[in-house]
Amino acid sequence: MSVRLAILYYSTYGTNHRMAEIAAEAARAAGAEVRLLKVPETAPAEVVAGQEAWKAQAERTAHVPHATAADMEWANAYLISAPTRFGVMASQMRAFIDTLGGVWAKGALANKAISAMSSAQNAHGGQETTLLSFYATAIHWGAIVVAPGFTDPSIFQAGGNPYGYSHTQGQEFTEERKAAIAHQARRLVEVAAKLG
Repeated sequence: MSVRLAILYYSTYGTNHRMAEIAAEAARAAGAEVRLLKVPETAPAEVVAGQEAWKAQAERTAHVPHATAADMEWANAYLISAPTRFGVMASQMRAFIDTLGGVWAKGALANKAISAMSSAQNAHGGQETTLLSFYATAIHWGAIVVAPGFTDPSIFQAGGNPYGYSHTQGQEFTEERKAAIAHQARRLVEVAAKLG
């Protein structure tokens, strides 16, 4: 089966965008057709413009298409990447999810493989609760959660989060961390192909 993977991300300063790019490269190498998509910004334009790093990231990724409900119907697998805010996904990602009621109601999100990644400012800033709470949404959809688990040594080498890759702000994207992201993406593609 051909895997059509939608990688959706939200990224204020670039961390989750970089994670999504690494995952997209690995998924393409594993044979998936990939759409790399960002969710719309919901913060007021003047707030974004008032923070130089935020504004720069918005400008750097202006060419990246916005995710739509049609993308969600097209895909047969999803990888979601968004920072944690107070222990749950950033509101921009939640706002996009809230637009999917019609797609969900007709069953177009069900029986599709899904995995998630996150980031936070510090090592215990809510990454695990962000991923676990998002998976509750995926379960409501009827999607099939494909967490990386402890299925590859890279998971241990990158910090040991079995729920999904999580990045701490300011860390380098070392080869070990890139390997953990790539493993998660490949595992998602492999499982999605088996689900057929």
